[in-house]
Amino acid sequence: MNDQNPLAESVNSRRQFLKSAGGVIFYFSLPFGLSSITTSCVDGRNQKELPKGKGINIWVEIHENDMLTFFNPSNEMGQGSMTALAVIIAEELDADWSKVRIEDSPVNANLYGSPGRRGNSMMTVGSRTVSGYYDSLRQGGAQARQVILSNVAEHWKVPVNELITEPNVVIHQKTNKRISYGDVAAFLKPLEEMPEVPADRLKKPADFRLIGKVAERFDIPSKVDGSAMFGIDVQVPDMVYGVISRSPVHGSAPELMNEQAILDMEGVLNIVKLEHGIGIVASSIEQALEAKDQLQITWSTGAKAESHSSEEAYAQYEEMASNSDDDGNVILNKGGFEGAFRNGSRRYTSDYKNDYICHAQMEPMNAVVSISEDNSSADVWVGTQGPSRAQSTVADMLGIDNSRVTIHRQYLGGGFGRKAHTDWIEETVRLAQETRRPVKLIWTREDDIQYGMYRPISLQRMQASVDSSGNITGWRHTIVGTGGGLLASGAVPGYYTFPNQHINVHNIDHGVRTKHWRSVGHGPNKFAIEAFIDELAADQNTDPFDFRMQLMKDHPRAQKVLQKVAEMARWKAPAPQGRGKGIAFAERSGSLAACVCELSVDRESGVITVHKLWASLDAGVVVQPDNAIAQIEGGLIMGMSSVLKESITFKNGKVQQSNYHDYPVLRMAEVPESIEVRIIPSTEPPTGIGESGIPIIGGAIANAFANLTGKRIRHLPFTPDKVLQLLAG
Repeated sequence: MNDQNPLAESVNSRRQFLKSAGGVIFYFSLPFGLSSITTSCVDGRNQKELPKGKGINIWVEIHENDMLTFFNPSNEMGQGSMTALAVIIAEELDADWSKVRIEDSPVNANLYGSPGRRGNSMMTVGSRTVSGYYDSLRQGGAQARQVILSNVAEHWKVPVNELITEPNVVIHQKTNKRISYGDVAAFLKPLEEMPEVPADRLKKPADFRLIGKVAERFDIPSKVDGSAMFGIDVQVPDMVYGVISRSPVHGSAPELMNEQAILDMEGVLNIVKLEHGIGIVASSIEQALEAKDQLQITWSTGAKAESHSSEEAYAQYEEMASNSDDDGNVILNKGGFEGAFRNGSRRYTSDYKNDYICHAQMEPMNAVVSISEDNSSADVWVGTQGPSRAQSTVADMLGIDNSRVTIHRQYLGGGFGRKAHTDWIEETVRLAQETRRPVKLIWTREDDIQYGMYRPISLQRMQASVDSSGNITGWRHTIVGTGGGLLASGAVPGYYTFPNQHINVHNIDHGVRTKHWRSVGHGPNKFAIEAFIDELAADQNTDPFDFRMQLMKDHPRAQKVLQKVAEMARWKAPAPQGRGKGIAFAERSGSLAACVCELSVDRESGVITVHKLWASLDAGVVVQPDNAIAQIEGGLIMGMSSVLKESITFKNGKVQQSNYHDYPVLRMAEVPESIEVRIIPSTEPPTGIGESGIPIIGGAIANAFANLTGKRIRHLPFTPDKVLQLLAG
């Protein structure tokens, strides 16, 4: 931490005050210091004055004091990606890890974007960061090392192939002459053409010195001592505050009835009329919130969402799933399901349901936007999963080139997919445009819950047939819900061999806002698949682990993951008295994961208590094992929260929840007494880890519940009222 940074000092003071005040929330004005808030995601460990560095390539800068600066293209929201990407560069560069410093890269998708389906993008989503940048950062580190070697060879007048490296040191093997990277910086010149390092000259996994070993994360110290800067901490000179009253029914438009009275309130500077709400800009956040409370708004009627009540929607979904004349959007059609189902020795049909859930990230949406007087440029301070998208969105709104919009990336206090959108940034631009001053927009928790973008509600109709030997001959998965492309992910279980498969999706537009939620459709789809597999196994009097191993006979890598978790949990041993165990498997972002859950049920209250979790993971090469384990643990806990507690319901188009008192999330006391995670060693390319814990937990809990009670619970979340109703039935 920079002790001379007045902003950091003030942030610490604020947090100390919050701690002493027992968590009561106060709003503080912080000293101005524009230059000091533009690098919030910089590693604090080595945040000392550095001599001016020399850029080797777009990823690496070298300093004469032997420090190295790496530029981080991803967005740090607690998943540890900024450190993991630096480890990849350091490995091929042969860097001394203790001399590495990390800064966020500039926002330039052409230079720093990760290749993907939509071209280069600086979007941190889908657990794709490490896997997406792995090859390019290895190349970047190897290139930087080659530039250093070429400069030393020229300086010493020796062939470059006589040089080797140790961490931050170049060595001439014949003479044992040594020179540090820092000393090279004094005479380093860029090469006319950046060398291409062939893949077979990159390090072999067996030679990795840092990948698979380094555990220390750069972002943790500043988050522990309170000096880390999040978007909500940002202050800029002349800044004012914005809040917005948004549509209670998605799609309804406002008419403000007391505009003059609001403008007459102390501190109110401006009223901004939006299609979906009324914005208030005031000198302080307290004044803005007070004015928001006094708004008298008449909302238009007739919005599409007005007719939507989520509990009643399930009946419509069941009817659509039963309509044989409408197949919807067919995702997979292999063999002939209808014939197999018709001729099956036994046939099965079960419906699974999942409610809407919201992202509920700890840091509500916020941003600061400052537009130049001549409208030719803008500065945006924001914690976002998509800085390049934010940049182009703001540029489009202002009619200027992307290069005229500077995105000052901040830490994210949670994202989970919600902060990949730009709606709140667009709102801030509007407030700043019409107020002609820098504006900080802050959403309240109620704004987040009631005007969120939700994981879709859906119904999963699972159907299967078996032959006289109990082998599955037909498999059908019909998904009905809202959210379009958000519904189908994870519906194809590629690791199970079914001879005849049919997977289709019916999308209904209810006019409500939906969005990617961590692991997207994998959460509800894998819950339905894994619970249904258990139903089939039970009816065949087959152990569910053995049943799955047989279905995975063509996928030995998946079998190995399932075998590992069964060993860890001593699957074949009976659960302790009063407890049940359940097993589940899933893939997400290319990773294979399995879970065993041990739980109990209070038959008086209906509360499910998860006591122990075991999980295994094959994610190819794992750059930071300790962080990977933490990500799986976090995913399991977040998944537990969604499975046991979280539900957004709509009544006549209005969200019925408003804050954590009626949208409960898992609490610290409810975390399992033990979570054990094992990573399967691999030399395969890295795959995504961050979302792998979510898809395996729903099925594991549902199957453990059935193992203990003999009852099947099929509607997420498994709230106490549903449990009591099921047990009484």
